[in-house]
Amino acid sequence: MRHCKEKKGPTFSKVILVIVSLFTIAISAFTCVMVWRTMDLTPLMYLIPGAFTELASATGFYYNKAKAENKIKLMSTYGVQPDTESFNDTTGG
Repeated sequence: MRHCKEKKGPTFSKVILVIVSLFTIAISAFTCVMVWRTMDLTPLMYLIPGAFTELASATGFYYNKAKAENKIKLMSTYGVQPDTESFNDTTGG
């Protein structure tokens, strides 16, 4: 008998990453339009760095979470029991 995997929706972290990405694109487009209309470059100093900082934080969180999940999957594949020491590395790799 074949087991059918239920199709799951996107994970919460992916939803957050997509929302933050769309928010960053919208803020960037809005800022560009307003700079063009008002001929004032002041919004570029505040809106753009703030939006891209949020995007960088969300991206870093997502990739760090994916790294941990992949490590667990590989440990499971090779029969290694995950423990807290496996995730306390300070080398970044």
